[in-house]
Amino acid sequence: MHAMKDKQEFRGLKGLKKQRRIQIIALAALALISMVSVIYFFVPSTALNFFRSPSEVVSAPPPADEVFRIGGLVVEGSIQRGAGTEVAFEVTDTNATVPVRYTGILPDLFAEGQGMIALGRMEGEVFIATEVLAKHDETYMPKEVVDALKEQGVYQEPES
Repeated sequence: MHAMKDKQEFRGLKGLKKQRRIQIIALAALALISMVSVIYFFVPSTALNFFRSPSEVVSAPPPADEVFRIGGLVVEGSIQRGAGTEVAFEVTDTNATVPVRYTGILPDLFAEGQGMIALGRMEGEVFIATEVLAKHDETYMPKEVVDALKEQGVYQEPES
């Protein structure tokens, strides 16, 4: 009789362990769903900045309120300094060119003929940049710029 009682207690403990395991799995799944929901609904869509090449901007202009990144090569002879920290230049992927205006301090390595990426939005035909990034050494070019130039068939590997 005592052995039968021990067996029933063991089955009861086994059932509790299984029930506890199911509760923990359900709680973990609920927490995961909650985190994904918070990220999806509360992270602003402006936090996602898509990259576009000049050809993509010219062929399918984005809406005026869309913030995105544009990248390519700074056109030779296109840099024009304005009053204070205002600067205008053109960016190209060799198939299309987009004028860019920027107010701020340009990176030290920003130069004509070099790769760059800018963050901002279109105002009519002009890209208004809020941030400009330039290459950091003679062999680096932003990955998105390299990919866009390769897609156009004009990318040349830098000499080492």
